[in-house]
Amino acid sequence: MALLCRVLAISVSAYYAWRKRQPSRRQQEDEQLSETIQRVHAESHRRYGSPRIHAELQAQGIRCGRKRVVRLMRRMGLRGKCKGRRRICTTDSKHKLPLAENTLKQDFTAEQPDTKWVADITYIPTDEG
Repeated sequence: MALLCRVLAISVSAYYAWRKRQPSRRQQEDEQLSETIQRVHAESHRRYGSPRIHAELQAQGIRCGRKRVVRLMRRMGLRGKCKGRRRICTTDSKHKLPLAENTLKQDFTAEQPDTKWVADITYIPTDEG
């Protein structure tokens, strides 16, 4: 320990005084705020990032800066979940059902009207899925 204190140019008694010192008021407030941030983050199912957590803290009457919330969340390793891209799947190609025969065979010319009909399946989102 004496070598370390000599290298840092501090006295041994100053080192031990530093070790016994209580956390500062700011550190204590950060610990309380960190617990609140963790609770809000858990209540949001880990979806909220720092802007929403900051807004929630403000709504609860807790005054703090957004950058402080960012710093504490980063220190705790908390991040909001991003929604994944929703992939629209309209066709199930991996089935064993028989396929309809291709009677048109890419010949779209018709000798008279109303003899060849084609259609397209278009995706239309609904509430039912």
